[in-house]
Amino acid sequence: MANMIEVKVPDIGGHDNVPVIEVLVKAGDRVEKEQSLITLESDKATMEVPSSAAGVVRDVKVKVGDEVSEGAVILTLEAEASAPSPPNGNKAGGEGRGEGSPSPETGNGAKAQTDVPASPAPSPQSSPRRGEEAKPASPSGRQPDIECKLVVLGSGPGGYTAAFRAADLGVDTVLVERYASLGGVCLNVGCIPSKALLHAAAVIDEAEAMAAHGVSFGKPKIELDKLRHFKEQVVGKLTGGLAGMARQRKVRTVQGTGSFVSPHELEVKTAEGTKLVRFEHAIIAAGSQAVRLPMFPWDDERVMDSTGALELKDIPKKLLVVGGGIIGLEMATVYAGLGSEVTVVEFMDQLIPGADADLVKPLAKRLGSKLKGVHLKTKVVEAKATKKGIEVRYEGESMPETTVFDRVLVAVGRSPNGGKIGADKAGVAVTERGFINVDTQMRTNVPHIFAIGDLVGQPMLAHKATHEARVAAEVVAGMKSHFDARVIPSVAYTDPEIAWVGVTEREAKEKGLKIGVGKFPWAASGRAIGIDRTEGFTKLLFDEETHRVVGAGIVGPHAGDLISELALAIEMGAEAADIALTIHPHPTLSESVAMAAEVYEGTITDLYIPKKK
Repeated sequence: MANMIEVKVPDIGGHDNVPVIEVLVKAGDRVEKEQSLITLESDKATMEVPSSAAGVVRDVKVKVGDEVSEGAVILTLEAEASAPSPPNGNKAGGEGRGEGSPSPETGNGAKAQTDVPASPAPSPQSSPRRGEEAKPASPSGRQPDIECKLVVLGSGPGGYTAAFRAADLGVDTVLVERYASLGGVCLNVGCIPSKALLHAAAVIDEAEAMAAHGVSFGKPKIELDKLRHFKEQVVGKLTGGLAGMARQRKVRTVQGTGSFVSPHELEVKTAEGTKLVRFEHAIIAAGSQAVRLPMFPWDDERVMDSTGALELKDIPKKLLVVGGGIIGLEMATVYAGLGSEVTVVEFMDQLIPGADADLVKPLAKRLGSKLKGVHLKTKVVEAKATKKGIEVRYEGESMPETTVFDRVLVAVGRSPNGGKIGADKAGVAVTERGFINVDTQMRTNVPHIFAIGDLVGQPMLAHKATHEARVAAEVVAGMKSHFDARVIPSVAYTDPEIAWVGVTEREAKEKGLKIGVGKFPWAASGRAIGIDRTEGFTKLLFDEETHRVVGAGIVGPHAGDLISELALAIEMGAEAADIALTIHPHPTLSESVAMAAEVYEGTITDLYIPKKK
């Protein structure tokens, strides 16, 4: 006769109505005694409830999102004949996640994960976990080549931060990366190499500008091989450092392209063949890739995306940049500095459409003197490869004179890689555009799988990904972390730089927000005058009721460095007086931040602003 028992929620430290965040078994699964059945999450800890007996699950009574208390029935179990009946209350114990002893919060019942660094998980081979013994090795019947507590797919700023933070918290971690070097797109073919080349272009421009002040250096001689070597050295130092830190943290790295084959398995195509990784948790950090418009002949190496542009194969005499966003304008700045005749076409009515128009004006004016032309409300409708170059045809309000270019850079945005990783086989929902929706703990719709970075939505910025990564890693380790940043700063490393954070003036007007503006022109800054860069300004936006800063924009040299103070001010709820009364060193560009607050308050002495009658 079958020995049917009810498995109930044990003593969980007096907590009531605790949410179920994972259901680890289903009807028909065979479970071992002490095997985890569900995961609960209270405000104090994450707890797994293990089975009091071995047997076969007949009916699961709870689902993700339910709230349970002590004594609630989890499932009915057809226990093995030798299994004793559970005592009243079905008191639980067992290994759980292997992350430490039961805490006082849960008595001797459910296993808890508290907000402290977890100890290293025992070897996956030592005992079954999460019903895995009952599952086949893989859909193909293979045994896993690698087992781990956490696998991180992608080693960009988000991916390596997640892996390193998790390892620091004692989580056995595997990091999968398609490139030969860690760092992903950002370090290898994105943020870092572009900034190295922008530095070179800035030095050339500054040297040229000094001729007007009596210091002449002559025309620069560019040795492309040495410049390329400098860029590669910069990248190498950072990627090499990551490899060393991975070894120090005992993070196992696998080079290859990863794709999910089940909710707990990932196949990685490596140079040595396909490897199967079995995991308890996963963090997807697979990033994005450049959008390739179909009208361009991509089989011709003279048509480039940002990765190709950063290879710096040559300095084209004539370069067309399609797209007037941050990436397009940064690379236009680089190639113009190196001597190319650069033309920019942008479909929208302003450069860097996400920024306020007044911030962009000083940049547009400077680019007008540096580039062959900047053409707004214009698009390329046809491009073909010829012996003379890439021949293009335009449509729009501002038609460039040049139609044949030595090279064309297409920089019209990036698309997320959510649809390229077999996410459906893990049950992870992906939108038509390739994004993955997550909650504030970076969980996908599959509770043990997380996603961070570009593929969880805009803005696609490395510094956003790193903060999301910490949250995901800490949640995997049992901590009560959430991503709750008020603002995320954006920077265009053009010349001049443009940086903004929080609400823009345009957004405030569109939303009908009551804001006040304090704007300080750098023409009145001693430091800006001293470096002959007075075209910039600093603008602060304040809530008219509370006088708290809610947004900021800066245009000028080092704007990207200056914006951090204002991001902190918004996060801390600073008022105009907090900024204005903070003593800033003189003479510096950072003074302009305090002076913009003084303009708003009407206390500025470095400008004369007639009082309103």
